[in-house]
Amino acid sequence: MTNFDYQTPTRLIFGKDVVNGLADVLRPLGTRVLLTYGGGSIKRMGLYDKVKELLRDFDVTELSGIEPNPKYSTSVLDGVRLCKEHDIQVILAVGGGSVLDCSKAIAAGAKYDGEPWDLITYKVPTKAALPIVDIMTLAATGSEYDCGGVISRTETNDKVGYMDPHLYPVASFLDPTYTFTVGAKHTAAGVADAINHVCEQYFALPGNDVIDGFCESLIRTLMKWTPVALKKPDDYEARAEIMFACTFGCNGILSLGMGESGWPMHMIEHALSAYYDITHGQGLAIIMPHWMRYVLCEKTLPRFVKFGVNVMGISPELPDMKIAEKAIDGVSQFFGSLGMPMTLREVGIDDSRLQEMAHHVAVNEGLDNPAIFFPLRENDILAILKAAL
Repeated sequence: MTNFDYQTPTRLIFGKDVVNGLADVLRPLGTRVLLTYGGGSIKRMGLYDKVKELLRDFDVTELSGIEPNPKYSTSVLDGVRLCKEHDIQVILAVGGGSVLDCSKAIAAGAKYDGEPWDLITYKVPTKAALPIVDIMTLAATGSEYDCGGVISRTETNDKVGYMDPHLYPVASFLDPTYTFTVGAKHTAAGVADAINHVCEQYFALPGNDVIDGFCESLIRTLMKWTPVALKKPDDYEARAEIMFACTFGCNGILSLGMGESGWPMHMIEHALSAYYDITHGQGLAIIMPHWMRYVLCEKTLPRFVKFGVNVMGISPELPDMKIAEKAIDGVSQFFGSLGMPMTLREVGIDDSRLQEMAHHVAVNEGLDNPAIFFPLRENDILAILKAAL
């Protein structure tokens, strides 16, 4: 087990109607609020009107239209400008992970006099950020309980993970009823993202039984309850189990005492969604089984066996390689059963830019680090992409 130093400052407020306490949480942080959100979903479900009523005594400035795969040159810079123009004291992010990721970058940029991209790319350290509170309407990224986000810069095809302790939300409101209206596509994509978050940390060496058990339980939970939510979108228990499980994906708990992962599946998918702006969870569902098959070898086999037995329920009496292969097939079949696309061509990606994307990942993401679970060089990344076509 490796050494670790861990602290999570975010307050989770979970359950039906918990958003009624929003004003009491926000007021100590300030009364000049930047309300951030995406498209029209929060208005269609009535949440926008509820938030505006709860904040009737606050000075609210709005930033709407935050995109999936949130964009630096539009949403982040617009938000930073609004914060400075209106002397914003606190950001309230209402929506899914993209809205919250974008709000985190805005929160840091608002406290910085230079180019915010310098913070996102770690050219300069983040020294301060506005406080953030969020109301989540999608179970997926776990951004509500972590200190990071992912920002895209389309003009350079960069999609960068930005993490800093200043970016933890002060409080996150998680009411599963706000996910009832999430359609099948985005429910499934969110779960695929969450399962991948867990697996990025599970497939590391060394492991430890405490975190292995936590990871295995989370994946089993997501696999159990997602079909229920797809069949009956307003099943509260299903939505609650999914939302709770997704929350733990990225906040560091699942990496405690574990070896380095490198998050290879995410790094490869970031190129896909940076170049083609596809849905992140769909890209991960495509890449994950192909990464698994590519890295399966004598060194990694025991990890896949443990995953197969403890997560996929495969008999430990089978030969180890058979267990591993059945486990990988099971992951692919599960994502397919959710209606996920399983090839790159299904999401509009052909072979014309695979080499370019593989090079971009190899140069920028450090996946050849010998300390990670299975180091990948450019030719390895290209092979995985080709297999996913």
